[in-house]
Amino acid sequence: MSLRSARRRDLRLVPIALCTWLTAALLILHAAAAPATATGLWIAASGLLGAALIWRRRNSLWRIVVIAAVCAAVSAATATTIAMTVGSRAQVTGWELSGGRALEAEIVVVGKVERTATGWRFDARLRSLATGPVVRVSHVPVVVRVAHVPAGLDLGAVVSVAGTAWAADPGQRAVLVIQSTGEPRVLSPPGGVFAAASALRRGLLTTTAGLPAPAGGLIAGLAVGDTSAVSNDLDAAMKTSSLSHLTAVSGANCALVVGIAFAAAALCGARRGLRVVIGLASLAGFVVLVSPEPSVVRAAVMAAIAMLGVLLGRTGAGVSLLSTAVAGILVLDPWQAGSLGFALSAAATGALLLGAGPLADGLARWMPAPLALALSVPLAAQLACGPLLVLITPEVPVYGVLANLLAAPAAPLGTVFGLLGCLTAGIPFLGPGLAAIAWLPAAWIAGTADLLAHAPGATVTWLEGWPGLLAMAVLGVAIAGMIVSVPGRVRVGSTLMVATALGLLLAVGPIAGMLTRAQVPEQWAIAACDVGQGDAVLVRSAGVVALIDTGPDPAPLRDCLELLGIDRIDVLVLTHFDLDHRGGVDAVVGRVGTVLHGPPGDRDHQGVLDALVTGGAHLQRASIGLGGALGGAQWRVLWPPRDVIPGNDASVVIDIQGGGVPASLFLGDLSGAAQRAVATHAVLRTHYAVVKVAHHGSADQDPALYAGALPAIALISVGENTYGHPRAETLGFLHDDRARVIRTDQGGTAAVWTEGGALRLWRAEPVEAGADPVGAGG
Repeated sequence: MSLRSARRRDLRLVPIALCTWLTAALLILHAAAAPATATGLWIAASGLLGAALIWRRRNSLWRIVVIAAVCAAVSAATATTIAMTVGSRAQVTGWELSGGRALEAEIVVVGKVERTATGWRFDARLRSLATGPVVRVSHVPVVVRVAHVPAGLDLGAVVSVAGTAWAADPGQRAVLVIQSTGEPRVLSPPGGVFAAASALRRGLLTTTAGLPAPAGGLIAGLAVGDTSAVSNDLDAAMKTSSLSHLTAVSGANCALVVGIAFAAAALCGARRGLRVVIGLASLAGFVVLVSPEPSVVRAAVMAAIAMLGVLLGRTGAGVSLLSTAVAGILVLDPWQAGSLGFALSAAATGALLLGAGPLADGLARWMPAPLALALSVPLAAQLACGPLLVLITPEVPVYGVLANLLAAPAAPLGTVFGLLGCLTAGIPFLGPGLAAIAWLPAAWIAGTADLLAHAPGATVTWLEGWPGLLAMAVLGVAIAGMIVSVPGRVRVGSTLMVATALGLLLAVGPIAGMLTRAQVPEQWAIAACDVGQGDAVLVRSAGVVALIDTGPDPAPLRDCLELLGIDRIDVLVLTHFDLDHRGGVDAVVGRVGTVLHGPPGDRDHQGVLDALVTGGAHLQRASIGLGGALGGAQWRVLWPPRDVIPGNDASVVIDIQGGGVPASLFLGDLSGAAQRAVATHAVLRTHYAVVKVAHHGSADQDPALYAGALPAIALISVGENTYGHPRAETLGFLHDDRARVIRTDQGGTAAVWTEGGALRLWRAEPVEAGADPVGAGG
């Protein structure tokens, strides 16, 4: 059989995977149509299969009929899976839970506990949900968000969570999102294999805790996908340099585990069947150890199919294996169709199977073959994943291919030695020794990420949303067309397209940035930075600058400070220590004069303050009655009391007015109850020009406080989130108060100042660019 014929056979299952994916993607968004769709597809599959059996002529048309029959059958199975859950999901979404209603849920943790900008999140399966005396039982999937992780909260644990809940967005596997308002109670810690896996992961984190940072925190990420010890700075650098996939356990990790187990069994003289069994057992153990993330599940299923191919003596059909894995996973779990991680994993694998070879052949015309082969792998992955990545962040990592090329030799070494260190963490000398060896490649990767993330022009701004995806896909095809062996006209057209794209990138990137900076009004007094789901608000009077919180990530804060021309922060107010309010602090370390802060809750919080002190800042604990000057303006602290417990309700609430600063009130993340306490204990003004709405516009507010403050502008610092922020209830009463709502997720960074007795507003985004007058009523 020729190579071309083999590749054609290898592609026959691709339509089946695509049809399954399309069916799943449509029906998870329109689940009510799943029962009827499943019935129709089963009928179509039966008809096509019957036609194929009757016809039996093995020609091209007969093969198309057979493939269509299989597509219909697999799609029908996917629709059936969704249809079987419609009743239970609809029942739960019909429960009366809106309006921040208090509840207590008993859940089983089924996913990795991951850090977010506001705390921690994990996937779980609901057992029961109580609202007052009413207890409802259901077993639907949910997402749980907590501020703190108690001991024992890990995969397999049974947990009680008190808080609020709301329906998840359509297309999500989870039916509800549960937000904890207190400390979760672990009713039953993980048992069996889950307990063993949890102990191994904790052992690796303990072993690597003493190794030099930031590489020490990276080892667990490389080995088992645990990024809890990765610093915010390193996490941002790896994303900027396109290396974050190294801490997302994927096919490469599964291949290493299976390959090592298979080779060890072969060295021991095991027969092929036994080697496959050992390989599959090792793979299953690895999946439990790292938790079944989408990319891990995809890679594990594909590896299992590959093992079956070895057992049957039919190896090498890479795309067929990938297609079978994708279709099989989507039949069992159709909600993976909406997972960007799953899509990235499948796209990267497909690109390596189909694109790396032609790219290597094309690159070999200009460089040595070994270098061309090494470069083709990250380039193929980058071209395939780029369109999906711009949906997450509309930026292009300029040095992504180079970073992956440099990190490629170190990644498997860090993974293997880190994994061995994890498995032997409890053995004196051996576990720590293996972890120390893993530190060397981890340090190389961390150094590569940091160097290239801070290189000039590390990222270029790109179009957002679906236009950005399509534009990046077209650019990727054009780049590939320049490299691979194609007719001359195609190469010329591709070159022209890439040159045009580079010109546009310059226009929408550096040049557009310069034009935007030139449009920023010099007289701005308050500026809400667009830092995503987090707070970062600047206040300026007579050249003296205060920054209230730093957002979740240093990168967007740096961009905002550069946009506004700020290089020194005279007063930094850390309202509280949630990650979405202090995660970007590295952007200002060494540039801060005084830090006003709320009560730190743990060593991580104190570490933030210590870093600021090391950078030359002076600390001052904020409490009711404290006040001072900011240029010509006056500020006063309205909350918290001195003895308050750390958390959202200990947020520093500050009032600023005068010296060109419109009367403004900044409410941190206070809940409605704490807002009522502020209104009771503090002297509020009868009218504020600007109020920074608490907690990104959550539903837990005190409408009476806002009605009394009569804000002309209600600032909501918010980004893409799954909380539903800002909530409709909050927007509703702000509208009733005749406040003009300014959201950073709509129009980007916003600046406010007073001119001629009227408030003026400027937005960074073209939708509302310009200095708009704002009347007293908003």
